[in-house]
Amino acid sequence: MELAALASGSSGNCFLVKNKDKAVLIDAGISTKMIIERLAELNQKPEIIKGIFITHEHSDHTRGANVFSKIFSIPIFATKKTFRNMGLCSDYNRTITIKNDETIKIAGMTIGAFPKSHSAADPVSYMIKTDKTAAIITDAGYACNNVIDNVRSSDFLFLESNHDEIMLENGPYPAFLKKWIRSDEGHMSNMQASLCVLEHASSKLKNIVLSHLSKTNNTPKLAIETFKHLLKERKDLSTRINISERNKTTELFRI
Repeated sequence: MELAALASGSSGNCFLVKNKDKAVLIDAGISTKMIIERLAELNQKPEIIKGIFITHEHSDHTRGANVFSKIFSIPIFATKKTFRNMGLCSDYNRTITIKNDETIKIAGMTIGAFPKSHSAADPVSYMIKTDKTAAIITDAGYACNNVIDNVRSSDFLFLESNHDEIMLENGPYPAFLKKWIRSDEGHMSNMQASLCVLEHASSKLKNIVLSHLSKTNNTPKLAIETFKHLLKERKDLSTRINISERNKTTELFRI
């Protein structure tokens, strides 16, 4: 299995998951043009994409899904409430409704949707299995049992590390927005995410890519330092830590 973030942040989220010569996208929150350009940066052709799996209806996760699906004649997978709240696709023949605890087999991969806590109609994250297991977990207000279970079972994680708590508190956002971000339906902080990994990750976890970092309330350096400071307590955990960014792809990770 190979994975990359094509974009990650409040301006757009899109993740590539590839198995041999076929792949899927988890979210398509950037334009079709940008998806194609960023795939090309990784020497990947858009024709390898066999489906788009949507986590929830917010535009930074859905913006490019309809056009990409139409151009390349591939299905969009999402829960019923997500489709209903976004009007996600102009052609219902290209939509496949899934449940928030359903497992789909596609492109030689097993992809499982699991619920999480976020302010959306029916938000899910996704677990992907071949001979290895990866999870893509962003836009989660806290580490609920589903998040914990998938952190525990993963060899590879894209994991939300949205904000530094001190930067958020002292930053320019209005009080109501700060309150929402910190809430159980908002976004996980560097500390929340790193504690989740510290307490629940298996020693088989070899890669974490910190994702959905706030441009205003976080920095890559702070996020990485928080994780490294806490994870040094786990002598059995030898994990590479990287950052995904809003304006460029990550490398194509192989697991």
